[in-house]
Amino acid sequence: MKLSFYGAAHEVTGSCYCLEVNAKKYLIDCGMQQGPDEYASQEMPFVPSEINAVFLTHAHIDHSGRIPLLAKLGFRDDIYATEATAELCSIMLRDSAHIQELEAEWQNRKKRRAGADQAEPMYSMKDAETALSLFRACVYNQTINVGDGVDITFIDVGHLLGSASIIVSVNEDGVAKKIVFSGDIGNINQPLIQDPSYITAGDIVLMESTYGDREHEPEPDYAQALADVVQRVFDRGGNVVIPSFAVGRTQELLYFFRQIKSKGLVKGHDGFRVYVDSPLANEATNIFRENVAGYYDEEALALIQNGINPLSFDGLSISVGSDDSRAINFDQEPKVIISASGMCEAGRIRHHLKHNLWRPECAVIFVGFQAAGTLGRLLLDGVQQVKLFGETIKVNAEIVKLQGISGHADRTGLIKWISSFQPAPEKVFVVHGEESVAEGFAQLLREKLALNVEVPNHSSVYDLLSMQCLNNGIAVSPQRSKSLKDKRGSALYQRLLAACDRLMQVVHANREASNKDLAKFASQIDALSEKWKM
Repeated sequence: MKLSFYGAAHEVTGSCYCLEVNAKKYLIDCGMQQGPDEYASQEMPFVPSEINAVFLTHAHIDHSGRIPLLAKLGFRDDIYATEATAELCSIMLRDSAHIQELEAEWQNRKKRRAGADQAEPMYSMKDAETALSLFRACVYNQTINVGDGVDITFIDVGHLLGSASIIVSVNEDGVAKKIVFSGDIGNINQPLIQDPSYITAGDIVLMESTYGDREHEPEPDYAQALADVVQRVFDRGGNVVIPSFAVGRTQELLYFFRQIKSKGLVKGHDGFRVYVDSPLANEATNIFRENVAGYYDEEALALIQNGINPLSFDGLSISVGSDDSRAINFDQEPKVIISASGMCEAGRIRHHLKHNLWRPECAVIFVGFQAAGTLGRLLLDGVQQVKLFGETIKVNAEIVKLQGISGHADRTGLIKWISSFQPAPEKVFVVHGEESVAEGFAQLLREKLALNVEVPNHSSVYDLLSMQCLNNGIAVSPQRSKSLKDKRGSALYQRLLAACDRLMQVVHANREASNKDLAKFASQIDALSEKWKM
């Protein structure tokens, strides 16, 4: 019974853990590393075809984004997720594949001119479609047997529509363990979705620590706080640009702007327009509208029962095509522009920043976590100029961090979540936090709750029966080290290994073939080997 840490260890993004039980391997999340190398080819530190199932906590790309790469490299087994998570992944993973292909196409135009080797996307739309065909929809609080002494239960964790903590109940050689993967633990009193549910029993717990070093400010009136910024920006004739995660945060913003409109919180600018310029966000909003029962909180359900759409209002404009997107910045009227990506690393938001960052009358409002090294983090940290599309842009716009809006629990919320386990777990692994945050939060749990806590390194492996560390892995800073990349090996090399694995399966399947066919098959493999030796 072993547990390996392949992502979000001493870092926030790229969640990925592998549980080995009864000679089977189960992956919990398979997320993309977000930051400067978000769309670079990212490596798999295991052979995907050897994974027997994936358990997915939620749809955000830092938890799901490499699932199509799994499919590309040979994975063909079940992916278990809640129904809402499966539906959100159906748009998010296709969108991610589209970005991979566009990025590779852009790079290859330059590489062709330079006579360089062609780039290959991390994965293609075909790979995403293959992965999506493997999803198996689950519901909260229902225990599912996945075979070989392994049961899983999804518990609402209040972070995103369909998000879950996953209880994995295992039995190996008569030894039973409950292993809890927290996923991203939600903040309380978020619009639309329910507050986190609390788990009371677990032997081994992996818990996130994104905001383990801070408290959210006392819950503000989010609609009023937004309206205050919009008021002063509109009064000086500027635009409000909001980089927003397409799934989750954009829908919350629509909820708040409906309140602003209905209460008339912005004076003197009646009928102001709110543009959502993200095809992905618009598709996600439709999924939010359709998945009400079992996911929405009481306040949102009450609006719906009174015939009010909580995600729509007069003045809302949905931008679909690229022409619509470009036209937004040629309209001189003050407006709100909500666009992805939330960390400003890709997507249409970069065009809107190019047109508005240099204007002192405008404002950029950040409403979510900004990972180290991202453009969003640089702007929050006060950078004076940025480069967008090869052009240097002076940062003159007002930069605002809207406090309180967070999909993650703060330090108090995290402590409340882990304190619900009675008796205390025998081991807690703190993950999904920047290095200093994770270490500090782990120390807090030791001192405050007397828990047995460890912050695992990337690639570390633990025996869950003896609780011994079998491999201490590599300490990872926010910028991936060369040694880590060397250890993981390239994604293309892993693809080659997976292809060899499939070839061996074909060889075994043809054991009873005729001597003539076997001789032909062997000759073809020999010829291929000789070709690549040369």
